[in-house]
This record gives sequence, structure tokens and C-alpha cells, in this order.
Amino acid sequence: MKRMRLFGGAFAAAAAVALLAPGASAAKPGPVLVGRAVLPVDTYAPGPTSGNFVTPQGWVNGVFFPTPSQPVEGFSAVVAGDRPGEYLAMPDNGYGGKNTSPDFLLRAYRIAPDFRTARGGTGTVNPDTTSFLSFSDPHRYLHWDIVNAATPDRLLTGKDLDPESLQRAVDGTFWMGDEFGPWLLHFGADGVLLHEPYPVPGSLVIPQVPGTLTSPNNPFLAGAATHPNSRGFEAIALAPDGRHLYAALEGPTAGEGSASPRRYVLEFDTVAGAFTGRVWHYAVHGTGNMIADMAALDEHRLALIERDGTLGAATITGFRSVYAVDLRRTDTSPDRYLVADRLVDLTRIPDPALISSVPIHAGDLGIATAANPYFTVTCESIEAVHVIDGKRLLLGCDNNFPNKGRNPDRADDNEFIVVEVTALKAG
Repeated sequence: MKRMRLFGGAFAAAAAVALLAPGASAAKPGPVLVGRAVLPVDTYAPGPTSGNFVTPQGWVNGVFFPTPSQPVEGFSAVVAGDRPGEYLAMPDNGYGGKNTSPDFLLRAYRIAPDFRTARGGTGTVNPDTTSFLSFSDPHRYLHWDIVNAATPDRLLTGKDLDPESLQRAVDGTFWMGDEFGPWLLHFGADGVLLHEPYPVPGSLVIPQVPGTLTSPNNPFLAGAATHPNSRGFEAIALAPDGRHLYAALEGPTAGEGSASPRRYVLEFDTVAGAFTGRVWHYAVHGTGNMIADMAALDEHRLALIERDGTLGAATITGFRSVYAVDLRRTDTSPDRYLVADRLVDLTRIPDPALISSVPIHAGDLGIATAANPYFTVTCESIEAVHVIDGKRLLLGCDNNFPNKGRNPDRADDNEFIVVEVTALKAG
């Protein structure tokens, strides 16, 4: 019988150490893998059974449905925790849709990766379940019927929201980007919703929205333009000033069509609680590519993940990269697209120290060998980027539980990697 892993209760004491010193991992400048840590897919947190609405029930890619409690599955956002080496990792809405996810509770988990590096490390992720963050709406700011509407806490589920991005403000509160609305949402440090959802400007909504939220500030085409399902606020980034937040739509608008390369990046003023009207255009590098996440490098520059929909062996020749964009730099085209400078190709990350060479499971794909010292991100959705410091990015996978990509025989584990990028904050 498959072993179901439940959380342990303590952090590893050395969680904050063991990353290679900047510049020590490669003989020449450029992106290089300096750390990797993996949380097993069969990791569960306390809570009610989940996955009761997934079909088929039973074994799927080595995962049994319904699950014994709440899965700690693929992460769509990672932000800094309360102490060095600790992070808050937020799963998305559960099982890929509203109707399959009403028993998946929306949370953020405190994790402490003990990265495998050239200097050692276990390569494991040590979670703590004693103080995970639960998102809730006890003040009834959501204007539609939620799953737990009749309970005092009104804990939110994957049927109520689709959280795809998260940023932690200097006051300890959280900003969340949602795909269902799409909306921006502001939560307190305790996970309690503080305000009604902030809708994307204008009438740009997707069909799943129960009701209509509008705004007079519409940078898009006039009229009842809609946004395709699951292409809402996939990425948000909070500037160091704490006031300016940038929200990117994952895909093109329905009016522009699926072949359009344009993705919108909108500015939001967290103090005024409103979109400012400033909008930038980003051009994806392949038809159908998506913006997966963003993080601020400084007041003007963002690190941005762009990916396609490949997974497993197909990612070796697929597309997924991290770019730096400067909101002060656009090209000379009529659309004035942001200039994108590639920081790292995630299909081919140099791994000269062979950090990734030890497989987690027999048959793992995309790990480094002496003959091919490169690491490939093989999960379908690389959806989390966090800036550790001026040289290092932390990246995490949404494994689209229980999809498989790293291994053809089993569901993906939850992977975190650290990539050193030369002069990350220069500019």
C-alpha cells in the first residue's frame, strides 16, 4: 500500500543555511542552479478529507482519491516567511476547477527547505502545520454564496476563489491575485479578507464569475469584453515602496483572440485601493504562452516567468524562461511592448555541481548528469518566483495535483529550486 505522509511538527535547524555563496557556484557569469529541495507529493495537512469531487475516484497517478486530509500540493506562489530560511507557500485552488475543488481549503503553508547544494544539504522541505495560514471571509465581503457560507469562519475553498499569486506587504497583510474574477484581494496577516474584491478595470470578466463587478477605469476596448476562463490574474508583484502593485493577466483577452501575443500588466495603488490606469503590454515569445508569476526586483524592474503548457519529456524542447522587464523600457513597435531580457532558460539550467543529479525516484527526467550537466523544470506549471537577494531567485512548481511530469510513472512532487543570476538587481 502506498505510504501517506503527514506533516512532522518541527523545522530543520539548518534550514536557512547551506546555499552556495554567491559567485562560488560557477566559473563564469550566468545563471546556475545552486539549490534544490523536494516535498513529497503524498504530504497532507490536518483537515477534512478532500478530493471527493475528483473523477475518477481511487488511484490516479499513484495518488488515492479522496485524500485522507488536506493535500499540500503544487504551489502557485511563494513569499518570505517570518524568519530567515522560512517561506510561505500557497497552493492554488486544488484540482483544476471550481466543481472539483469545494473540499479543498485555501491556505498558505510555512515551509523551510533544506536545499541540496554543492556544500551539502538534505534536499528536503520541512513544513510546519501548527500555524498554517487559512484564508477566510467572516465579514462577508464576497458577494456570492461560498461553500462554507453557513459557518462563522467562512473558510474559503477552491470553489470560491482560484488563488494564483500572493504578495506580502510591509504591514504583514497579503495581496492575492485570483483567476476566477479576475480579482485582487486584500487579506489580513491572519488570512481574513479585509475588503470586497477589486475587479479588473472595466467589464473584463470571465464566464465563471457569479455576478458582475465593474469599474469606471477601463484600459481595454469599450463594451462587454470578456476574458477566457483561467486566464486571469496569474501574477502579481509588489514594489519595494509597498504602494505599487503590478498585476498581469495570464493570457490574451477574448476579444483579441488566442493568437494574440499581448499580455496586460496593470498598476494598482494599494493605498488608494484602485487601479491607477497605467497599463503595460508584454509580448509572449510563442503563441499560447502564459505569464506564470512575477516578483519585483526594484521599484521599476520585475522578474517574470513565461511558460508554455508542456510537461515531462516535452519540456526539454518546450518553453519556460524567467525574464527581467523594466517598466521604463519599451520597444518601438506601435504596441510599445516591454523589453524583456532573459535571466534563465528553465528548460536548460546549468548545474555544474550536479546538485540535481540524484533522482528522487527511479526514472526521473530532466536531472543533471556528468555528460549533460543541466537541470530541466519538467512540471507543467512553474508558477512561483521569489527574489531571495541580489543574485538568487527561488522558483516553485504547481504540480497540478496529481499530474505527472518529472517521472512517467507517478505524480509530481513539489519542487523548489534556487537559481543564481548574475547582477539580478543591476539596472
